[in-house]
Amino acid sequence: MTDQPQGDESAPTPEELREQVEHTREELGQTVEALAAKADVKAQAKERVAEIKERAAEKTTHVAGQLREKAGQAAQLVKDKTPDPVLDKAAHAAAQVRDTATRAGHLAAEKTPDPVREKAATAATVARANRTPLIAAAAALVVFLLLRRSRRHR
Repeated sequence: MTDQPQGDESAPTPEELREQVEHTREELGQTVEALAAKADVKAQAKERVAEIKERAAEKTTHVAGQLREKAGQAAQLVKDKTPDPVLDKAAHAAAQVRDTATRAGHLAAEKTPDPVREKAATAATVARANRTPLIAAAAALVVFLLLRRSRRHR
């Protein structure tokens, strides 16, 4: 047994050795990059924070949707359980309040200075643009007050 190559097994050429060395260097470089990424605690923390923020935003959206749905169901339940005479009285009272408010508004508009009127008009425009959230908030307030009132009478 000698160290001499036999048959097809010949010693690698210098070019083959260079290619093997280059390939080994590339693998080593990739391994070092992977280890550096694992050791980069700051980058890992940032990624984790981003993941947590994204999950929190998704959860917030989901919970907000559930709250809107529950508030709508509660408002409908209150409306369904309220006797017709009470609904009629409420509608009549609402009409009276609207009429009185309209009259008071006209009177106030006559006596209000122009700059104040302009600011009020701007506020009214914003309120009209955000009508749905305002209505939802008012409905939630009414439900809360009705529930609170019904618990007091028990």
